[in-house]
Amino acid sequence: MKKNPHLKRQQQLHRLLKREKLNALALNPGPDLSYLTGLDFHLMERPVLGLFSPKQDPVFVLPELEMGKLADLSFPTQTFPYSEDRSTWPQTFQDAFQQTGLQRGRVGVIPRRLRVLELQFLEAAASSVDFVDGQKAMSALRILKDQHEIKSMQKAANIAQQAFQAIRPLIKPGITEKEMAAALVGSLYDAGSDPGLPFFPIVSFGSNSANPHAAPTDRPLDETQIVLIDWGATVDGYYSDITRTWRTGNMDKELLEIARVVQIANQAGREAVQPGILCSEVDRCVREVIENSGYGEYFIHRTGHGLGREAHEEPYIASDDHTPLKAGMTFTIEPGIYLPGRGGVRIEDDILVTEEGCRSFTDLPRELRVL
Repeated sequence: MKKNPHLKRQQQLHRLLKREKLNALALNPGPDLSYLTGLDFHLMERPVLGLFSPKQDPVFVLPELEMGKLADLSFPTQTFPYSEDRSTWPQTFQDAFQQTGLQRGRVGVIPRRLRVLELQFLEAAASSVDFVDGQKAMSALRILKDQHEIKSMQKAANIAQQAFQAIRPLIKPGITEKEMAAALVGSLYDAGSDPGLPFFPIVSFGSNSANPHAAPTDRPLDETQIVLIDWGATVDGYYSDITRTWRTGNMDKELLEIARVVQIANQAGREAVQPGILCSEVDRCVREVIENSGYGEYFIHRTGHGLGREAHEEPYIASDDHTPLKAGMTFTIEPGIYLPGRGGVRIEDDILVTEEGCRSFTDLPRELRVL
């Protein structure tokens, strides 16, 4: 019989918690909790907490109105539901810690996810517990993708590329960045993306493309501009994240040159990927191309970031991340050059490390083509 994937992940987590000398891991709603349980809760004024310990079944503190989500779970749990009476909430948290024996020791939390709301309940319920950073254990669990995750990410990349191709005829002088972004969102859903997109598409024309994280505006497209689009789709909770840059006509020669350099740098990054190489070394291979071309000061971000259930997760393709790559890791390669007031070019691909080297989930043309 095939083992339940969520139960298997919980058992793997237990081993990692022991390695990190953690008595438990406390998670609020988000990608980590859904990865371990398959449960999706949204962040709201009513706190939801999952406690995972090697010594017992998962513990949930949650509103009574959310109990129905646990009805079909294929693994045992301990539940501590609370009513709408806010005055009872602190006691419910305290009961959960007391009855599960988690009143002292070290409990990991995820700093970039846990809110002050949940932390205050935790600290009040277990004043003798040290709440510490548990990101290392969770990242070690999620950093290697299994075949189901890989298939979902490939499908997410395919959907994103299909969605862009469907609205490409709309990219004509006069359309605004906002209109383009809205059309792309609709096309992503039409192509099969899950509702929760990785992020709202970045669509930037002309000089606005020099801002890596530009928000779409009412700026209309003219006949001789850079068009930078950064977008992604979601499948089964897994993301794609793609950037391509095009042009609408004749361009400034220097903009054409930076597009050529970025394309070479992107290729250098993809070719550098193989098991055993450090993330920092991949970043160096990409950065050297841009620095040797005289544009180093205009490459103002890391080469890439891990990708999966989050748009940004471990590992990071950056100079200070010395993680050795392993088959099953997934991340972006996205060099860019940004000339303030003039325009920018970024080419972003989604990468899977394989036993032989790497595979790109994304394959849209990378040249600065005319739309």
